[in-house]
Amino acid sequence: MWAALAGGVGGAKLARGLAAITPEVIDELRVIVNTGDDFRLHGLYISPDIDTVVYTLAGIANPETGWGIAGDTANTLEQLRRLGADAWFWLGDRDLATHILRTEWLSNGGKLSEFTEHIARALGIPAAVQVLPMTDAPVATEILTPGGWLAFQDYFVRRRHADEVRDVRFAGADDAAPLPQALATLRQADVVVFCPSNPIVSIGPILALRGVRQAIEHRGASDGSRCCRVAVSPIIGGQALKGPADVMLRGLGHEVSALGVAQLYAGLIDIFVLDETDAALAPQVAALGIRPVVANTIMCAPQDSRALALAIAQAISK
Repeated sequence: MWAALAGGVGGAKLARGLAAITPEVIDELRVIVNTGDDFRLHGLYISPDIDTVVYTLAGIANPETGWGIAGDTANTLEQLRRLGADAWFWLGDRDLATHILRTEWLSNGGKLSEFTEHIARALGIPAAVQVLPMTDAPVATEILTPGGWLAFQDYFVRRRHADEVRDVRFAGADDAAPLPQALATLRQADVVVFCPSNPIVSIGPILALRGVRQAIEHRGASDGSRCCRVAVSPIIGGQALKGPADVMLRGLGHEVSALGVAQLYAGLIDIFVLDETDAALAPQVAALGIRPVVANTIMCAPQDSRALALAIAQAISK
């Protein structure tokens, strides 16, 4: 069994590749997804990272944006604006069905993890691939800017991540228990993969939950469990392909490079995958006690995702 930690478009694309080699290479895949981005809007409970991962695994994600549903329309959004609503967050008409049903499910006492399992199966994701929210409890990522603290979606979407980032916190993480299935997965997996997601706000909230970081640290080669822990860099040539990971790293005082990401994951990983653009950084990654692997990490199409997943599997087998 492989575990993948993911959030956002980059994480979803690698999850797609890992799913593509399940079960021929991987017997079972469990994708643990960030929920720190979750929020309520127009009375609806929205889980952006879960939906991006689910839609991508189901093969219905918008290929141009990486999020939302391919070919979706925005009639409801346009009508909301006509009626005077501050409709700043893009919601497609078909996408709204997910949010409506999720909100009803939670209002009736259901759990986010139960709904996620339901929609994954309804959209045709095979049983060998599970999508697990990091927790069923509320956790909210918040960003400190020169103007004060902002909810993540206000910073990221409404303000187009233009503000300087001075700090990040995960409200509720100290009290939120990780999803039991997610924690069990990390303790049992043969391989743990950190997808090329933003290490601060996509992977960070998962690691902030009680026991998660410790579970991954414990699975190091020294414990005899033979678990291999791999991370794929979301930074290529000193820039993020998508989103504000580079801006956040800089604002928080980290080196804005693949090496800077490897430094953040030191102690948690055994292998670090750099893009071919950053091959020259391999010796510096090795100096951290992490084995560097160089591969094409840019996933423009499903075949690129599959190729990267196979490269990871090959690196692990050596």
